[in-house]
Amino acid sequence: MGAPNHLNPAQRRIGLTGGIATGKSTVADYLRDRYQLPILDADRYAREVVAVGSPVLQSIRDRYGASILLADGQLDRQKLGAIIFADPTERQWLEQQTHPAIRACFERDLAQLPAEATVVLVIPLLFEAGLQSWVQEIWVVACPPEQQCDRLIHRDRLPVTEAEQRLAAQWPLTQKCEQADIVIDNSRDRAFTFQQVDQALERSFSQI
Repeated sequence: MGAPNHLNPAQRRIGLTGGIATGKSTVADYLRDRYQLPILDADRYAREVVAVGSPVLQSIRDRYGASILLADGQLDRQKLGAIIFADPTERQWLEQQTHPAIRACFERDLAQLPAEATVVLVIPLLFEAGLQSWVQEIWVVACPPEQQCDRLIHRDRLPVTEAEQRLAAQWPLTQKCEQADIVIDNSRDRAFTFQQVDQALERSFSQI
């Protein structure tokens, strides 16, 4: 994706990442609702850049044909996921289409925030895409691999083989945790998770 050109060095930027289905959205929602922190979410931008009528969606249609679209013209994300997670070459091609557009969304919204803002950038592929320089600190939301796989299967209603393909496309959680400034253990109830978030944010603010 490359680093945005308009990152304000005065902004406090927390990179929130982890593995698929580990609970990043749960933590991001809590930071937004409890602390009123602005949340910039790469997944939301990923949906925005493939909206009906977008150049990226047209490129995807050109490559895979009209069958990649739903009846209303929107992208069939489940069908596309089955393609790209089964073939690293196709996944790389898709990232080449989407990452520049997602970067532009980050730049647009970061530029609108105050210089003194503390902002959370939710970037699932932060490590995989080499985006550590985007942020001052990195929080990884983690849980045991077996729990992660089970959550993914139930959340997205996937067969085990497809869930395993999606997990294999990302760095192992252990590797991400080793490079994190903060690890949030999301293996138990929300109260346990949120207590860690409170403590992590308190430490973060005390270092400013």
